[in-house]
Amino acid sequence: MNTLHIQEVKIDWNRIGADSYLRNIDAIRELRSLRFKKNITFFTGENGSGKSTLLEAIAVSYGFNPEGGTRNYSFSTYDSHSELCDAIRLSRGIGKPGWGYFLRAESFYNVASAEEEYSKFGGIPQHFHEHSHGESFLQLAQTNFKSNGIYLLDEPEAALSPQRQLTLLLEIVNCAKKNSQFIVVTHSPILLGIPGAEILSFDEGPVHPITYEETDSYQITKLFLENRQVLLNRLFREKKQMIKTVRDA
Repeated sequence: MNTLHIQEVKIDWNRIGADSYLRNIDAIRELRSLRFKKNITFFTGENGSGKSTLLEAIAVSYGFNPEGGTRNYSFSTYDSHSELCDAIRLSRGIGKPGWGYFLRAESFYNVASAEEEYSKFGGIPQHFHEHSHGESFLQLAQTNFKSNGIYLLDEPEAALSPQRQLTLLLEIVNCAKKNSQFIVVTHSPILLGIPGAEILSFDEGPVHPITYEETDSYQITKLFLENRQVLLNRLFREKKQMIKTVRDA
């Protein structure tokens, strides 16, 4: 039995404009439904492949603030989310999650500022602005990751060192064991290495599952670590050739 809090995403493309840019995103333009199978699901792929667009739409459809935070957050500094959220219908599990959080790396500063205002009316202040960016990210995880929760994370590794990413990995795994669900957009070869997680690629056509070793994050990192000097020499040669071609044009 599927006990996940978000079990399936269905998209009604009749509710999306014929000239919408969403119809030009290869990974999702033919996507009608996406069923989640694991407590931890990763969205991975190249920049601009639609990962964050889909995650954001799921978050807004679920009731989270577009810029992030818990479902109690309600503020807006810049309205940038797409119309996809209006075309999405979520199939939810029977049990109601006890807590949840939507983390967007790009708008975390705004969430941290909003948290300071909300804390004046109750709750324990987090004082995110008093810590480094990375420390705040990790503090958020350690404070908000609880059992029986739903967590949507957009590039949570953005401010974290490799060591801190390992700490975050442990936080995610431990929380997932307690009936929490994670849907995570990431480029991190560390986070993607969580055993048993489902990895969905947004590259080369419609969204599809791949193995850890098939991800670009793994392959490029492995190539760099094992052949660093060869790879750098090649890149530098190609750059010099490109500059020469431009100058000769």
